[in-house]
Amino acid sequence: MRKRTLLLAATLTTGLLSALPATSASAAPSGLAGDINGDGYRDAVITAPLAKIAGKSNAGYVAVVYGSASGLNTSTRQIISQDTAGIPGVPESGDYFGDRVTTGDLDGDGYTDIVVGVHAEQIGSTGDSGVLTVLWGGASGIKSGTDISSPLPENRNELGWSVATGDFDGDGDTDLAAANIAYPELNVFKGPISRTGQATELVGIDTYEQTGINTDQIVAGDVTGDGTSDLLVMGQEEITDGYRTRSVLYKGSAAGLTPGSKVAGGYAAVIADVNKDGFGDIVTGNFMEKSTDEPNGGLGGAVTVTYGAAGGLSTRTPVRITQDTAGVPGASEKNDAFGWSLDAGDTNGDGYTDIAVGVANEDLGAKKDAGSVVILRGAASGLTGTGSQAFSQDTSGVPGTAESYDYFGHSVLLTDAGNDGRAELVTGARGENDGAGSAWTLRGSASGITTTGAKSFGSTTVGGPSGLTYFGDVLAG
Repeated sequence: MRKRTLLLAATLTTGLLSALPATSASAAPSGLAGDINGDGYRDAVITAPLAKIAGKSNAGYVAVVYGSASGLNTSTRQIISQDTAGIPGVPESGDYFGDRVTTGDLDGDGYTDIVVGVHAEQIGSTGDSGVLTVLWGGASGIKSGTDISSPLPENRNELGWSVATGDFDGDGDTDLAAANIAYPELNVFKGPISRTGQATELVGIDTYEQTGINTDQIVAGDVTGDGTSDLLVMGQEEITDGYRTRSVLYKGSAAGLTPGSKVAGGYAAVIADVNKDGFGDIVTGNFMEKSTDEPNGGLGGAVTVTYGAAGGLSTRTPVRITQDTAGVPGASEKNDAFGWSLDAGDTNGDGYTDIAVGVANEDLGAKKDAGSVVILRGAASGLTGTGSQAFSQDTSGVPGTAESYDYFGHSVLLTDAGNDGRAELVTGARGENDGAGSAWTLRGSASGITTTGAKSFGSTTVGGPSGLTYFGDVLAG
């Protein structure tokens, strides 16, 4: 493994954002993953990377909608952009602030932080690009941010193309991984990451040299069940007549990340224990897939489950699920994009993790690319089509009406915002209202996701600008 130890260049600015209901100053934060203000309820991050900020088109912003006993509450929210007091940088056209986002407690204070991979950010006049902006959680929500960049020129080509957090060396601190469109393709910043810009170790990993797979998307989770985070690296692998999507699992250990087995490729993924055996399972979504060689014009897309085990991967044959799988609503049709987006959570409180699958290009009758979301059930036997649910804007109880090019299901998030043991579904449709975008929330219940009390909201609902924003482009929690 190529490894470099560096001083991490970081700057910190502070400032007060809009006041929010918060935990008492003397109360300890909940420590729940996804709880930004520490009040015991998980929150949702919803981005609008094409929003006009301070007159700059496509500058972008990140919204936080805070959780409550009744789920996500749009009346308690924040808008954060590079024009927000306390946040580094200035809005610029084409920054797309918010099109790469993840969360994690980077400084170990019990509050969840937000990491924005601002991969299009230009660094001075050098031609270098990419910075990681950490938005720090606290009892009053987001009040300050830190920019993290690499001091090496080879790390400065769209740093933040993909971002993930996890404890990759098992020391109890959260580390930050970021993709970079250059050598080294994968950068791991060792936690804890200080708000004051203290020296931090940076490890550079050339995934293409090690595995033959370049780094495009990264997803963290504990596949081996040892309490240390592993990292799935998704990219392209060269084959005889071109390239195909392929993934490789980098296993976490006290020595850091080391390459392991290759698994099914795709463009979206989540790691979750769908059969409750104590090991994280790798769920990859390939919206173009028709066969393992992924020919052009794939038939609708597929989700593949590769089961985890103590050594990394189970000997069990990976399971491929499409809309032609028994129990799954709909039918596989060309360009449906089944598997465009993925997330995991227990929607009915049975103890098994379910998977939300975005079918962003699903046609609904004559409505082209209207989009839908399918919920696949976790079970002792693994992920199954039995009991699956499907939702679109044409589903009774879902606000709005399906229209061509809405792309409902472009993004999905399953999060227990109400802390009732059942995850609610949050989904985005970036194309809604000619690209203004919208998000929907559907609560979990004993029977799974329900449309009772379903809500939808857009950029202006949370205090953001109107017009082209792609609100709901990315979701995190």
